[in-house]
Amino acid sequence: MKSINWIQLFFGLTLFGLVACNSNTATENEGEEEATEEEMQEEQAPADDVATLSGENFTISVLEAGIPSPRKEMKGTIGDIEVTINYGSPSVKGRTIFGELLPYDEVWRTGANKSTSITFSGDVNINGQKLAAGTYGLFTVPGEEKWSVIFNEEYDMWGTQYSEDKDVLKVEAMPSSMEASQESMEFVIEGNDIVLKWANVAVPFTVEPV
Repeated sequence: MKSINWIQLFFGLTLFGLVACNSNTATENEGEEEATEEEMQEEQAPADDVATLSGENFTISVLEAGIPSPRKEMKGTIGDIEVTINYGSPSVKGRTIFGELLPYDEVWRTGANKSTSITFSGDVNINGQKLAAGTYGLFTVPGEEKWSVIFNEEYDMWGTQYSEDKDVLKVEAMPSSMEASQESMEFVIEGNDIVLKWANVAVPFTVEPV
């Protein structure tokens, strides 16, 4: 009868324990990675960003969901003019927006990611100034007491690649405070006004068919 080699047995048991421990750790790490991916997906596609919104004479639909600042489209009518605004819709997420995240007196793409575009099916007056039918880049300059609303020839670009010499029309708009904060940035139609709403600020400009 052979005697037990205690040294070999000791090292064998130690090696087995190390393999088992590594296996458990790998399984735990895989679970952590999966949870992190799920959290990222939930953050990128919040439920309130994929709903279709509508008013009396406009509808907002989501063109591209599942990304930060989902791409949206507002389609509506003012008189016999069809209006379409295509924009990236950022959220407040507890931040101070105007005067901090977006500095006053600087040109803003009026949305997120790709530049915002606005299309009119016919000639219109914007705050009393004529603008021909067509598609324009919609830029703004936020201010504490007044905003500039800019209609620019260039509308299909990424970010605020703004050229002032391409401006077609610039008008002033007076912001107002909203009692309830608007989490996601939206454009709505109220009567003859197109209104930008975000955080606690509403910025209207008037559109009249020519």
